[in-house]
Amino acid sequence: MSAPYDPAKDGAQMSFDGRMSYTDYLGLDAVLDAQHPLSSAHDELLFIVQHQTSELWMRLALHELHAARATLLGTEVRPAFKMLARVSRIFEQLNSAWDVLRTMTPSDYTTFRETLGESSGFQSAQYREIEFLLGNRNPAMLEPHAHRPDLTARLTAEIEKPSLYDCALMRLAQVMAVPEETLSRDQTKPHQPNEDVQAAWAKVYRDPTQYWDLYELAEKLVDLEDYFRRWRFNHATTVERVIGLKRGTGGTGGVSYLKRMLEVELFPDLWHLRTKL
Repeated sequence: MSAPYDPAKDGAQMSFDGRMSYTDYLGLDAVLDAQHPLSSAHDELLFIVQHQTSELWMRLALHELHAARATLLGTEVRPAFKMLARVSRIFEQLNSAWDVLRTMTPSDYTTFRETLGESSGFQSAQYREIEFLLGNRNPAMLEPHAHRPDLTARLTAEIEKPSLYDCALMRLAQVMAVPEETLSRDQTKPHQPNEDVQAAWAKVYRDPTQYWDLYELAEKLVDLEDYFRRWRFNHATTVERVIGLKRGTGGTGGVSYLKRMLEVELFPDLWHLRTKL
């Protein structure tokens, strides 16, 4: 019988006294000690981990989106493509996570739902920042964060900056005629479809070879919204499967609210122009 394998003989570091370990680098003590169920229900840990990991993925999405916007405002647009593609894959991960949460039945959820109080994913500041950054802006959505001046300040600062799509329109305006009212619009409001803007994007789509960077940018934005829509749809489906048509813990209409959000278009021009091609 052969002796047990000893990784140290192949050079693996086995002693971490005074050295940084995997646990140290990732701060795992803090991460893995951040789950504090308030009930004895078996499925409450699933619910907490699901939402905490979603917030971690959203943190990365914001990191990439802020960098993509800064890149679009610079001279070279192409590095933004990888960042936007990564955000799409992040939302694919977020989308898949609903499959795990859907293993929780209505009976499972009712065993701990009361412990949530009025807390709700509706109150996620990171999700709101993603929406604001992508252009779906509504100052009223600052109110759930009024008790946290730091979050309110961050979201207020975001709503006053050009959205990701505003930056895309600035790139478009460098080579195409774009209405001035679109470029100087009230940035605190969501984007509205514009026939002239769609005509400008349509020229890009009719000649992708000449306008490849803009063409690629537009498709990366459409990819991102595609994955974002799927995530929203699966969110609504999961909630309906678990609580039916009950109101959400945060006071929203629950499924009715989530289904209304499915109608929101982040980049309406890029979707509407397809009918014209």
